[in-house]
Amino acid sequence: MREPTIPTWLRWAREIQALAQTGLAFSQDPFDMARYQRLTALVAEMVAEHSALDAETLRLDMLSQPGYATPKVDVRAAIVHEGRLLLVQERADGRWAMPGGWADVGDAPARAAEREVLEETGLAVRAQRLLGVYDANRGHKGPLALYHAYKLLFACDWLGGERTLSDETLAVDWCTLDTLPPLSLQRTNERHLGDVAAWLRDPERPTVFD
Repeated sequence: MREPTIPTWLRWAREIQALAQTGLAFSQDPFDMARYQRLTALVAEMVAEHSALDAETLRLDMLSQPGYATPKVDVRAAIVHEGRLLLVQERADGRWAMPGGWADVGDAPARAAEREVLEETGLAVRAQRLLGVYDANRGHKGPLALYHAYKLLFACDWLGGERTLSDETLAVDWCTLDTLPPLSLQRTNERHLGDVAAWLRDPERPTVFD
């Protein structure tokens, strides 16, 4: 799959935001602090100019990000049973994805994936293998997030439980890989599903990574 081009202004905005966040975390000079805060405000204005987002809301969100700027971590779970893959319909956009979400502080990566599945679907799973590590801001055609993120995709075994909905999901269903519903591409895209299919064909396939 051909990777979409990330707009130049968005690459600049991410880098400036990260520099300003790191500067605010370590600087003790009040004049430097004021400059970093101004850079944060300029990034918020830049993003707002190219989107439907509010500049002041963005500015406050950026200033709330603590410490040295690093990528966020998104975890996803590939759960296959009798040839079908478990997907959830996201309440946020009405489209479908493998269950998952942001890892919480204190989570071990695999435990984060297991927790997300339980919260979103009601099913208990056990992570058995890391299938892929991805740059989550590349390789999809959905909305591009301001904050940089990595995506970890785990193959998980279904241990039990009954399908239930959550505040984040409209539906939970088993789908075949050749009859998929519309995908929430920033969460699950064709590359991720292709790697799941390749793993099913070859369970010894090495972990893929960007």
